[in-house]
Amino acid sequence: MKICIISDSHDRSDPLLTAITEAQAAGAQAVIHCGDLIGVNTLRTSLKLGIPIHAVHGNNIGDVAAMYRMMAKTNGLLTYHGQEAMLELGGRKVFITHMPHHGQAFACTGDYDLVCHGHSHTAHVSQQANINGGQTWLVNPGSVAGIDAPGIDAVPTWILGDLKYMTFEIRTLQQTSVEV
Repeated sequence: MKICIISDSHDRSDPLLTAITEAQAAGAQAVIHCGDLIGVNTLRTSLKLGIPIHAVHGNNIGDVAAMYRMMAKTNGLLTYHGQEAMLELGGRKVFITHMPHHGQAFACTGDYDLVCHGHSHTAHVSQQANINGGQTWLVNPGSVAGIDAPGIDAVPTWILGDLKYMTFEIRTLQQTSVEV
């Protein structure tokens, strides 16, 4: 199963839509949003793509009540988990949070195959040693909006993950907008 991992869209729907569209074209069957989504309007056009979205909030929470109301109207297409999420996708155990230190801590438990987080706006893919003597994948997709990303160009990033092969590729946006 392929997944789109995104974070830190900060109320910018166009790059979010573009990343999800690109991921869907690459075979992604679900989206993980690692927080700082902020407003419900950010998701409206992305939900029209028909791909399930799992989201947590970050330190820029926005209108939580509105997010839950929107979730109730999507017939399961949007799941807004609150602070953190524990999922099973493609036969893998996945933990989602916004804060990097929480992500690293949960990766250390060995309870998950993949831990996703955001917040730093810096994309990275690594493996974290866990207490079971194994390794847990720890990924941060950076900022899909490109806000405060490192480097002069502040390139928007996201991750295409393949849960079957446990591969994670940092991608940059190829387009500026998509019509739905």
